[in-house]
Amino acid sequence: MNHGIKSLLATLVVSLSLAAPVLAGPYEEGMAAFSRNDYATALRLMRPLAEQGHRRSQFMVGWFYASSYKYGDGVPQDYAKAAKWYRKAAEQGFGAAQLEIGVLYNNGQGVPQDYAKAAKWYRKAAEQGNSRAQFNLGNSYLRGEGVPQDITEAVKLYRRSAKQGDNKGQGALGMMYLDGEGVPQDFVEAHKWFNLSTSQGNKNSATLRDVTAKKMTPAQIAEAQRLAREWKPKK
Repeated sequence: MNHGIKSLLATLVVSLSLAAPVLAGPYEEGMAAFSRNDYATALRLMRPLAEQGHRRSQFMVGWFYASSYKYGDGVPQDYAKAAKWYRKAAEQGFGAAQLEIGVLYNNGQGVPQDYAKAAKWYRKAAEQGNSRAQFNLGNSYLRGEGVPQDITEAVKLYRRSAKQGDNKGQGALGMMYLDGEGVPQDFVEAHKWFNLSTSQGNKNSATLRDVTAKKMTPAQIAEAQRLAREWKPKK
């Protein structure tokens, strides 16, 4: 599952909460409990809100069912229930839920595997600027899963993801430059993107950066490192 680190998810949900009205009281208390690792309390507070149609609470309930194996929150892992709650939030336009229901369809977890439905939900989230959804949709185009294979579109989506700072998007874009797939081969650009991805803990990108460096001159490596230092994320 593409859930990310728990603390990052908490930050995402809290920041999204600040961007739109939320039900006063219980949701904020639930998120506070979540940040304290008190998952049982968080779920107890959020489930009634989810049942009332509160989309962020629906997303969180889905996340608990999908991720309980990681954090011992006391909820039996149940991808079918996760899909139920993610779908409810996704149908209300919640981008993070659209991403996650897409992942479930891609993997056949809790729902029949369906690449076309995965791509549909990835697209909805990607259009809202979700960088991981952009990366996932790029993969769909690269592999021709649920959409016609289109390397140019894959590169476009990887670039959108990478520019926002998604480490997987950065690694994927680096690979395209390394192989000259969908873009002219460019070891400087490949090294730059692998380096940026590595700085966020992507070990695979670290290996690929070192492989790329062996194909480069010292001047090219220095240029790639300069570009990485000067790079800033863009929305």
